[in-house]
Amino acid sequence: MTTFRQAAVESAREAGAFLKERLHADHRIDFKGEINLVTEADRTSEEIITSRIQKLFPDHDVMAEESTNITRGAEYRWIIDPLDGTTNYAHGYPLFCVSIALQRMGEVILGVIYDPMFDELFVAERGEGAFLQGREIHVSTTERLIEGLVATGFPYDVRENCRDTLAYFNEMIPKVQAIRRIGSAALDLAYVAVGRFDGFWELRLQPWDTAAGWLMVEEAGGVVTDLNGKPYSLESPSIVASNAMIHEELMDVLDQASSMI
Repeated sequence: MTTFRQAAVESAREAGAFLKERLHADHRIDFKGEINLVTEADRTSEEIITSRIQKLFPDHDVMAEESTNITRGAEYRWIIDPLDGTTNYAHGYPLFCVSIALQRMGEVILGVIYDPMFDELFVAERGEGAFLQGREIHVSTTERLIEGLVATGFPYDVRENCRDTLAYFNEMIPKVQAIRRIGSAALDLAYVAVGRFDGFWELRLQPWDTAAGWLMVEEAGGVVTDLNGKPYSLESPSIVASNAMIHEELMDVLDQASSMI
């Protein structure tokens, strides 16, 4: 186990254990937007992770969702979502995770996603594959979109910009076996990597939402692009991930929806 990987795994497990323990506690909830929540658990989880990372790697840059933004122009940058699925968490709905990624010179080289409620640890390293609980994982073998289980999420500005979100959703419904919306983009991507979902799309996500899961899907044999079919980057305004075999069909449906917006 590499030093970077060990640090990410241990940080994710420690933060996840804290989140699990506090799930049904009374939470102090603040609002970053009308429906964009943050709890004291988000902030404490972030402190657990960033304090360890900064102690072990004091020269590294750090980007974390809630408050930590250390930019020195370092070779390495950690990208951290201390609690992906905050709305779920705030309501006591036990579907959330911790997501930690590491970039080297702008390329994501490590991704860790930990679901403490199921004690599921997803790990991917560039060029080394993707793993769940130490077992190598691969995307599904579903070949037709109509047989696919796909996932999506609604962006936090859905109330102000619902037309595009609903257009994609409505166009997709009759073209797939079913759609799920679990409320955690990191878990959506991990589930594509392990073959539970065949595809996933979402609009207006942030780097901490997708960095670890993006690598996870690619290392598991999948494909990740933006809505225009271009290679995905952390600056992309949208994400489409799949098992590769249904990607063209998935993109065709999304393109059809785009033409009606």
